[in-house]
Amino acid sequence: MPLRMIVEVMLPIVALVAAGGLWAVRARGESTEALRVQLNRMVLYVFAPALMFSIASATAITAALLTVPLLLALGVAFTGLLLYLLLYRSALGRNLSNPARAALMLSGMFGNVFYLGFPVTSFLYGAPGGLYAAFADMGAATPLLWSLGVWIATRLGADRAAHAAHVPVWRVMGRQPPVWAFLIGVAAQQSGIELAPLVRAAALVGQATIPVMMFVLGLSIPWTRLRPSAPILGVVAVKLAIMPLIVWAFAHWWFAPLSEAPRAAVIEAAMPTMLMAVLMADRFALDTGAAALMIGWSTLIFWFTLPLWLALVA
Repeated sequence: MPLRMIVEVMLPIVALVAAGGLWAVRARGESTEALRVQLNRMVLYVFAPALMFSIASATAITAALLTVPLLLALGVAFTGLLLYLLLYRSALGRNLSNPARAALMLSGMFGNVFYLGFPVTSFLYGAPGGLYAAFADMGAATPLLWSLGVWIATRLGADRAAHAAHVPVWRVMGRQPPVWAFLIGVAAQQSGIELAPLVRAAALVGQATIPVMMFVLGLSIPWTRLRPSAPILGVVAVKLAIMPLIVWAFAHWWFAPLSEAPRAAVIEAAMPTMLMAVLMADRFALDTGAAALMIGWSTLIFWFTLPLWLALVA
């Protein structure tokens, strides 16, 4: 299976990320940043909502499916507690500013559970794999990011983010088109309304989501500034090793022997840092450089840690 995954999943993903990286290195400057912003907007307002709607409207919600966001939410919460102790109460974060600590904390808690998790879990588990990624994102990652994540950004990253302390979190979350598309899809599925032509059309439009976001990932990694530091590598280790271990432990505690859904939750927890890390840092005046380095190093090291987790949960 690892060789098949390299050929069928990792190779096209790596090719797209490399294409984005080459574009960024050759173009440089404002044109690259403008392209990244425009592609992000296209995904946010067109491609991702279509994909979310097509998935949610064709999915019957089951108890097994809901174990994925439950386990991922526990992983996010316990990882956040560990990172707080490491970055704010230990020597690892002693020389960091609060904006840098908060950026690293968010980057270590929240992974690329949909844009990268979708192709990986879809390869492993077929069509249900995409459902696990969607529900992990909409049932755990997104609500926690715009609630607990915003609290961390505005309270723990307080050096320059005090002006953001009164951000209307739920209003911001309500402006995310993929969230509404997902909720509308769930409502349509529960109502039993026949929407097969619309679902097929949405699925076709949504197919662009993953390729475009992998290209954007290549644009986002600071290839010419990938200089690691102890805090960066420490948080990367927590994100790629400790967080999935936490989810694996909870899964074995509650659901042993592990079925497909809990195994998918472990794989989702093993994803590298979310692409939103830089956008969150920008929005709340955190350290964007630290967030960018987390995306870069966690994504690069992820290709070596993923086969280990696949072997563990196989």
